[in-house]
Amino acid sequence: MPNPLSPGIYIIEESTGARPIQAVGTSTAGFVGAAPQVDAALDTAVALNNWSEFLRTFGPQDGAAKPASGNALANAVYGFFLNGGSRCYVVNTRSTDLRKPLEVLGLVDEIAIIAAPGRIAPEDYEALISAADNAKDRVAVLDGPETAEADALVKGAAPAAGDAAGEGPAGKGKPRGAARPRASEGGYAAFYYPWLRVADALTGQEVSAPPSGHIAGIYARTDAERGVHKAPANATVRGAVNVTQQIARGDQDLLNPEGLNCLRVFTGEGVKVWGARTLSKNANWTYVNVRRLFNMIEESIAGSTRWVVFDPNDATLWKSIRRDVGAFLTLLWRQGALQGTKPEEAFFVKCDAETNTQDDIDAGRVVTVIGIAPVKPAEFVIFRIGQSAGATSVEAA
Repeated sequence: MPNPLSPGIYIIEESTGARPIQAVGTSTAGFVGAAPQVDAALDTAVALNNWSEFLRTFGPQDGAAKPASGNALANAVYGFFLNGGSRCYVVNTRSTDLRKPLEVLGLVDEIAIIAAPGRIAPEDYEALISAADNAKDRVAVLDGPETAEADALVKGAAPAAGDAAGEGPAGKGKPRGAARPRASEGGYAAFYYPWLRVADALTGQEVSAPPSGHIAGIYARTDAERGVHKAPANATVRGAVNVTQQIARGDQDLLNPEGLNCLRVFTGEGVKVWGARTLSKNANWTYVNVRRLFNMIEESIAGSTRWVVFDPNDATLWKSIRRDVGAFLTLLWRQGALQGTKPEEAFFVKCDAETNTQDDIDAGRVVTVIGIAPVKPAEFVIFRIGQSAGATSVEAA
């Protein structure tokens, strides 16, 4: 309290102790690939905020002839910004091994989505999934093959190395299925098929392009319009005029249960993302939006509670943690990200003497247990149709 020198009203600002948890960004993408300009910023993560910046940094050099065919990385970045993305990082690499350039992206904390446009070999899938699994703060968007039969994708036997025909080594054995990535148990990877038909970002000619850049843009658009808890599906792919292979409902009946998301053409609606599943076999992580929501929550809480480090590990600290985390999750519940008609049905936060034993305190650990009930997408809308002599009734179940 200051020592007042004259009559009047004095205001004293004091901290209430509350430290609001800020939600981290979820829309920044990281792309790995070969840029049109061969030597531009090789193996370095370059931040881009629009398509013009990509052209200035990685586009064809002045006087160079335009490429005869589409560049997968260029079309992906163009599709990202066209579909709602606002910031991405690009690593221009000539390496056939994705692990090193993905390690470069791994050093950028703000990245929440990674992709290697057009890279569909088994080793590419493995590198992307491993990078996302290990980081645990991002989702890998995988491109499927340009064309493949649904049953071949479901069988998922990858061709042997160097065997484009998809048969066993030296032509021995029976034909094998189209390349398919392994499961990501934590749900950190999602697969999209087939490719898109788009106007090439560099030449304007219609070409086939891998969908990962456009999908990453739709993730960002959905985050901005509805929130990360909304499934990035039933969304029109901007810039796509067609797909490289039409997917019938019967095909998707095979693909969807396997976590293989489809891009489908609907009359009068264009090309739409018609799936929101991860490659996880764990029911908790079936949906892309649930995985991404938890990524956001986990990283937000971890980043905004660093103040607890080195504070006295006692009841006062535990109460502060419960207050701050509870306020953050209540806000998410009000935004519709969590289930329940009241906060108690949506989440719980437990940090007390039960979760923090004397052994934990002696070891310098603060243990908080958090339970969350995320909203899952209405993937199947069922209508019950009843007919009688008098009328027909329809109920949505």
